[in-house]
Amino acid sequence: MDWIEREKKHILQTYTRQKVVIERGEGCYVYDVNGKRYLDLVAGIATVSIGHCNRHLVERLKEQLEKLIHISNLYYTTPQVELAEKLSEIAGMDRFFFCNSGAEAVEAALKFARRATGRKKFVSFTGDFHGRTMGALSVTHKEKFRKPFEPLVSPVEFAEFNNPESLEKVVDEETAAVIVELVQGEAGVYPADREFVKAIEELREKYGFLLIVDEVQTGFGRTGRWFAKDHYGIEPDMITMAKAMGSGVPIGCCALKEEVAEKIQVGDHGSTFGGNPLACTAALATIEVIEREGLVENSARMGEYFVKRLKESFENVIGVGLMIGFDVGDAAEFVRKCLENGLLVNNTSERRIRLVPPLVITEREVDKAVEIMLN
Repeated sequence: MDWIEREKKHILQTYTRQKVVIERGEGCYVYDVNGKRYLDLVAGIATVSIGHCNRHLVERLKEQLEKLIHISNLYYTTPQVELAEKLSEIAGMDRFFFCNSGAEAVEAALKFARRATGRKKFVSFTGDFHGRTMGALSVTHKEKFRKPFEPLVSPVEFAEFNNPESLEKVVDEETAAVIVELVQGEAGVYPADREFVKAIEELREKYGFLLIVDEVQTGFGRTGRWFAKDHYGIEPDMITMAKAMGSGVPIGCCALKEEVAEKIQVGDHGSTFGGNPLACTAALATIEVIEREGLVENSARMGEYFVKRLKESFENVIGVGLMIGFDVGDAAEFVRKCLENGLLVNNTSERRIRLVPPLVITEREVDKAVEIMLN
C-alpha cells in the first residue's frame, strides 16, 4: 500500500491534497519520495518565508532542543521575552500574547476586544478569511465554511470589502471591533483601497471600536514591508500574526496596543504551548534571517518583477510584494499541470491562482516558474 492509500485509511479526510508525497526541502525547492524536484511557490501557504530548512534556523533549533523544549507559562523563559522585545521593535506594538496558530491568534483578539470594550458585536468583510475555529469562523465570510456549523458567535455583521458606505451602515456604538485583512489572501490576493482604510480609521474615531488587522498571511515581509499595515501608515489596536513567523514551526501571536492590554486581566486567556522556547527560538531565528538577508526588500523587488513577467501572459494579475494572484481558465487543471512539470502553485477558486513563494526567491527562479506555467 502506498503513502496516499495509507493516509486515506487513517487520517480524517478534511483536506484536498495534490497527489504528491513531499519528503524534504531546501531553499525554494522541495523533493518528493521518488526524488523529483519541485520549485515551490506555495511555501506551506505563505509560511516557509526564509526557505525550506534554512541552515541558521535549523542550527538555532538544534541548540534550543538540547536546552529546553517546553516548560509552560507557569514560569518565565528567555526566548519568549526576547521575541516580545523584537516584535515590539518591528511591529510597533506594545504587548504580545503567544499561541500556536493564526486561528488561535484571532480567537484571542476577539476575546480581548470584548473584554477591553465591554461590547459584543464584531464587523468583518466579504472575502475575508480569519480561520476555521468557532470564533474565527464567525468573522469569516464564506457561506460554505460557515453554514454547517451555525449558530456561530454573534452578533457579527459583514460589510462589503473596499466599500466605505457599506461599512458605515453596519458599525455603531455596540461594535467591539472591526477585523480586516488589508490584503485578502484566501480570496485570491485583493488589497484594500487607501480610501477604504481611511474610512475605517474615521469610523473608529467616531464609534470607539477597536481595529484588528489580520496579518496572519501578510506579516513578516510577505507584502514587501514587515506588515501590510505599514503600507497604509495605520496603527491598529491589535494585530494577529502566525504563518511566516516561525518559518514552518507552529507559532501565533496577538499583538496589542497598551490601551487595550491594560484592560486584560490575569486568567482572561491562556495557552499551554503558547510562547514555548522552541517556537520562540524559531521566530527569533526567522526574523534574524529576514533582517540579515534583506528579505523584506527582496520581497518587494522580486514581487514587482514577478508581476511584470506574469502580466505578459495572464489576466487580472495583482501583487503586493510576494503575494500574487492571477486568473486562468481552469485553476485546478492549471495547478495539476504545473505539478506534473515540477512547479507547486495554489488555486483559491475555480479561476484564481495564488503565489506566495519563499522570500528568498531569485529572478532566475521567477523566470523558471513563468516558463513552466507557459509551457
